[in-house]
Amino acid sequence: MPAVTIDGVVLDHVAHAVPRWQDAWHRYAVDLGAAWSSGGLSTGFAPAQLEFANGGRLEMLAPHDTATNDFLARFLAANGPGPHHLTFKVPDLALALDQLGRTPYDPIGVDLRDPQWMEAFIHPRQATGVVVQLAQAGAPWSDPPPDGFPTDRRHRADGSGPVPPASLLRVTHCVDDLDAGTALFVELLGGSVATVGQGPDHRWTDVHWGGPLEIRLVAPEGDDPSHPLRQWLRGRTGRVHHLDLAADEPGSLPGARPLDEPVLGPPRPGPAWIIPAEVNLGLGLVVVEPG
Repeated sequence: MPAVTIDGVVLDHVAHAVPRWQDAWHRYAVDLGAAWSSGGLSTGFAPAQLEFANGGRLEMLAPHDTATNDFLARFLAANGPGPHHLTFKVPDLALALDQLGRTPYDPIGVDLRDPQWMEAFIHPRQATGVVVQLAQAGAPWSDPPPDGFPTDRRHRADGSGPVPPASLLRVTHCVDDLDAGTALFVELLGGSVATVGQGPDHRWTDVHWGGPLEIRLVAPEGDDPSHPLRQWLRGRTGRVHHLDLAADEPGSLPGARPLDEPVLGPPRPGPAWIIPAEVNLGLGLVVVEPG
C-alpha cells in the first residue's frame, strides 16, 4: 500500500497511440467534434491534443524520429494502435518523486531538464497495465492546427446543421485486482471515489480529480479464469477497456452499433452505442446521448 498521497494531482488526458495523426482525425474531429488544442514533434514521438466540449482531452501519439528513439514504433509493432498512457499533472514533480520514493512504486523515465515540461512514469507492470505519466507543466501551450486538419463536422440527420461537439467523460479501465487499482489511483494519486458498485459478475469504482475526465475501475468478480473480463485481460493486470463519451445522435456515428452486451458499471438511464476497438484504431468508444 502507498505510504503517502501525492497532493494536487489532476487527470489531464488519455493518450491514443496511432501510426499517424491523420489516421484518427476524422473520428475525433469530424465525427465527434473535438477541437485542435496543441501538437508538436519530439524525439521518438509526435503528440497532438484534441479538446472536447467539456474540456476533456485526448492525445494522439504518433511515431516521429524513430531512428533516435523507437519506443513508440516498438509499442505499435508489438500491440498495434490503441490506448497508451494516462497523464496526471502535479504541481511539484520533484516533491511527487520524493513521495513516490516512499512507496512500492518505482519511477522510470524521469526527466527534469525542461521547466516547461518535466515528467516521470510508472511502468504498466506496477500501474495496473497502463503507462502512468506524472508531469509538471509550465505555461499553457496551444498552437494552430496543422495543414489538413479537418474543419468539417458530422451533420444532423435532419440536415439542420452540424452536431454539437461531444464530451469526453471517462476512461473505463479493467483491472484484475480492484484493490490494486484503488491503491494507485485513489491512495497514491489522490483521486476521490465518486461511486462504487457491484454487478452480477463485476465490481466498479468511479474515481475523479475535480476535472472533466474521470476513471472507472472495473474488476471481474471471483477468481474463475473463464470469466469474460479475465479472458479479455489475457493475463494482464489491467487494460483500458474503452472511453465513455456523450454526443448528440450517437446512432449516426460511423461504425456505431447499439450496445447490447453487459454494461460495465452502473446501469445506464438510456441507450448507448459502441464503436468497437477494431474500427477505431484499437480503442473502443461507448457513446450516450447528453444528459
